[in-house]
Amino acid sequence: MADLIKALQILLKYGDPYAPTHCEHDVLYICNIDHEAVTPEDNLALQKLGFDKDDLDGHEGFYSFRFGSA
Repeated sequence: MADLIKALQILLKYGDPYAPTHCEHDVLYICNIDHEAVTPEDNLALQKLGFDKDDLDGHEGFYSFRFGSA
């Protein structure tokens, strides 16, 4: 759980949207975070923590298979 908290703390630097999470089909989505605003260093840290950019269908945010399933 510590890695999830670390990832959320990184993403919090780039916005604090109301109800930012969505989960379906074993994927946790963090919505409404602008990809372009996230620094390369933070992108790398997020990848190491199990998150990748969600750039499909015009969504802005990140997703994780690691934290989307039990």
